[in-house]
Amino acid sequence: MISPRAAPAAAHEATEEPIRLAVDAMGGDHGPAEIIPGALGFARSHPHDRVVLVGDEAIVARIAGPLPANVTIVHADDVVGMNEHPAKALREKKGASILVATDLVRRGEADAVLTAGHTGAGMAAAVLRLGRLPGVDRPALAVQMVTDAGPMVLLDIGANPDSTAENLAQYAQMGAIFAERVLGVSEPRVGLLSIGEEKGKGDARIQRSSELLDQSGLRFVGNLEGKDLPRHLADVVVCDAVLGNVVIKFFEGLSTFIFDLWRGEFERSWRGKLAYLLLRPGVDRIRAVFDYEKVGGSPLLGVRGTVIITHGRAGRRMIGFGCEVAATTARTRVPALIAEALANDAARPPGTNHALETPDGPGH
Repeated sequence: MISPRAAPAAAHEATEEPIRLAVDAMGGDHGPAEIIPGALGFARSHPHDRVVLVGDEAIVARIAGPLPANVTIVHADDVVGMNEHPAKALREKKGASILVATDLVRRGEADAVLTAGHTGAGMAAAVLRLGRLPGVDRPALAVQMVTDAGPMVLLDIGANPDSTAENLAQYAQMGAIFAERVLGVSEPRVGLLSIGEEKGKGDARIQRSSELLDQSGLRFVGNLEGKDLPRHLADVVVCDAVLGNVVIKFFEGLSTFIFDLWRGEFERSWRGKLAYLLLRPGVDRIRAVFDYEKVGGSPLLGVRGTVIITHGRAGRRMIGFGCEVAATTARTRVPALIAEALANDAARPPGTNHALETPDGPGH
């Protein structure tokens, strides 16, 4: 597989054109009451970009009020509920907001789509309406995990519960491109989540993935254990969807639990309240490190377009950050870079050590 650095420099240039962001205004646990204010907040702080609110026009207009000049509404008749079967719902609800929003990207009327709705419906709409990039076997959901050394990309976290070794190696390639172009990480380190750091640990699939990553030209640092994730020993960590989903939700739940414990201790007595006043600056700094809402949402890597799927429980603040992720991913042309990397990889003679190649010639 080709290193992200091996793509021509011209492909790395971010477009200066305004980004047109289609927002599924109806999905999610909180629905339009939180999604619309979050999207409007992004639109007001990014007047150069455009936001399209997709949903029931009457409901959207009532909640949104007077629209900024860079915001429009596109009507959608229906919505996929959070408890519905995604494939069945998409077949029966042709006017669902997630389908209408994704179709805007397919027709070139939007550059990215953001949804807090049903994850399965968001992924299915992307694959059915946009299709996979050439060479991509399965798209993967990536998320930014926060650490004290900055965000780290973890994938897959929900798209493919039965990934093969080849799938995992391809996730690493796509994740490395996202880390480099969206997070600004030069030559991102790639790790494989396993039950031990020693080479050969894990099941046959993990062992085969390790072999493929050794040969990939990526900056593969080997296996990582769960305890290594907060230490940021890699910039991109690869695993199957079941493990990834458990990891990210445990991390979010644990961080909330810890801060709830702190809050209880600080409120227990006057001494605790006094201690909080003294410790508040440090507590606020630590809280900021664990603020997973800042990561905004998960890009679905490997489809023909920018698709961001955020938490179903996302409030307006997280929706605003999700819009930021969507705009940056579209502006840096991550899907095009992934397609180019896979095309270069397919054209490369077997056994070529592409890790030594850069846009300027051999050598790093």
